[in-house]
Amino acid sequence: MRYKRHCHRTVTVVHLLNLLAAIALLVWGTHIVRTGMLRVFGENLRRVLAESFSNRFTALLAGLGVTSLVQSSTATCLIVASFVGSGIVGTAAALAVMLGADVGTATMAVLLSFDLSWLSPLLIFVGVVLFISNEKSQQGRIGRVLIGLGLIVLALQLIVAATQPLVQSPAVRALLAALPSEVLLDIFVGAVLAVLSYSSLAIVLLTATLAAQGMLPTNVALGLVIGANIGSGILATLVTSTAKPEVRRLPLGNLIFKLAGALVAVPLLPQAHVLLQQHVDSVPQQVVAFHLMFNLGIAVLFIGLTGPVAGWVDRWLVAPAAAPGSNRPRHLDPVALATPTLAISCAAREALHQADVVETMLRGVLPVIRDNDLVLAAQLRKLDDTVDELYSAIKFYLTQISRESLSEREGRRWTDIVSFTINMEQIGDCIERVLQDIEDKKIRKNRSFSEAGVAEIVHLHERLLANLRLGMSVFLDGHVRDAQKLLEEKARFRDLEHEYAANHIARLQDNTAASIETSSLHLDLIGELKRINSHICSIAYPILESAGALAATRLRHSQLAQLDERS
Repeated sequence: MRYKRHCHRTVTVVHLLNLLAAIALLVWGTHIVRTGMLRVFGENLRRVLAESFSNRFTALLAGLGVTSLVQSSTATCLIVASFVGSGIVGTAAALAVMLGADVGTATMAVLLSFDLSWLSPLLIFVGVVLFISNEKSQQGRIGRVLIGLGLIVLALQLIVAATQPLVQSPAVRALLAALPSEVLLDIFVGAVLAVLSYSSLAIVLLTATLAAQGMLPTNVALGLVIGANIGSGILATLVTSTAKPEVRRLPLGNLIFKLAGALVAVPLLPQAHVLLQQHVDSVPQQVVAFHLMFNLGIAVLFIGLTGPVAGWVDRWLVAPAAAPGSNRPRHLDPVALATPTLAISCAAREALHQADVVETMLRGVLPVIRDNDLVLAAQLRKLDDTVDELYSAIKFYLTQISRESLSEREGRRWTDIVSFTINMEQIGDCIERVLQDIEDKKIRKNRSFSEAGVAEIVHLHERLLANLRLGMSVFLDGHVRDAQKLLEEKARFRDLEHEYAANHIARLQDNTAASIETSSLHLDLIGELKRINSHICSIAYPILESAGALAATRLRHSQLAQLDERS
């Protein structure tokens, strides 16, 4: 007798472990689909959302369509919240997108609730073939999405298989019978599960499956569905809790809509339960149909209130006034790290901000030379600390981006950003050395350049500023023609440096007093300007290499032949 009880407990534990494993597979499958869709359509999804803000109804439809693909309203919320934070869109239009996004996840829940057992092996097989054939290509990324969809369907089958023996267990039946039918408790449990699993879709599908097996009464399942919806709103609020106030506005407004929808839905649950039983045959279909009705109801009720709610949220979460002249990181949004495509854009914008600081330093060099301005020189040298801080912040931010979630093009962009920030940091160091030399060898010793020497420095400085602006354009747009033009400037600048160095030596031979006094500084200065230009021109190499326009060696074959003959 004792042996039988022991065997029975062992079998129950095994079935419970099978159920937990199936639930974990369901959550993992939704994660794979979400990240895969962002990898395949990431840039296009952002463009669709950005272009849909003309009015609240197109915004709602865009949110519905995008979230139906991504299968995560939280992911859509993070993308749109970053738009709000950067000032691209207002909170009201963003709230309309989120109303559509929630309807999109509910629509996917309805589709996945049908019996698709025949589809699971086909999706996994085709997905694995596509993924293995070329993992980093577009078809490989589509294969990853198909694998995720197949795992979701398979997980639902495994949940059914694991729950059938558990339902027959007297202990489980007694536990279910003892559960209080308290809707607030059901909502709380559903919200907690959605936050822990990072997917309200997975919890809704799980709830529908358990209700179909008799492990959950239908009224309890409906409460869990409401809780799962609230949980997705809480999750987005938690993820953005450390972000700036502008970013937190959208998740908070969306959570307000969900809580208001729950307040309306809870008193109507008995009537909704009766209506579902009358018009929907199966229990799982009743659960997912209620999920869709809940989100459609919120969209219909509150689409006209996005403006007032946005006004309240904007007043509650006021952005602090930025300190004048502040050069701290502006665009490295930690919330965007959950969406690698978006995080890459944030890092690129911050790299351009770093380049703006470098340009400020470079512009100030000439006034320091002309006016012997020690105060300005000290201020400009201090900016090098800002450049270094921005470099460290960008580099750390990039290391937090999941490289696996990046497409091949985004991976190259990741490398381009790293290369660009390194060059900007080194340019800042060069400018700091130039300013220090000007202070020590010119200003403090009360020396002056010759008129010809000043003209040469001004000319090199103007070309350097133009090249820096061109380099920033190449980094931003990646045009091959501009990259080629930038690389050509490297040779022209080198020729000018040689010419001006020779001119300086000629002035020394003519015993020009100003040239003799500043000889060392003049040669060092044009050498540093050439070094700065080399760093700027290095921006072109990744773009030209990606386009296949960069030769393996910059030495011409004719030159190599001449060298061979001489040797």
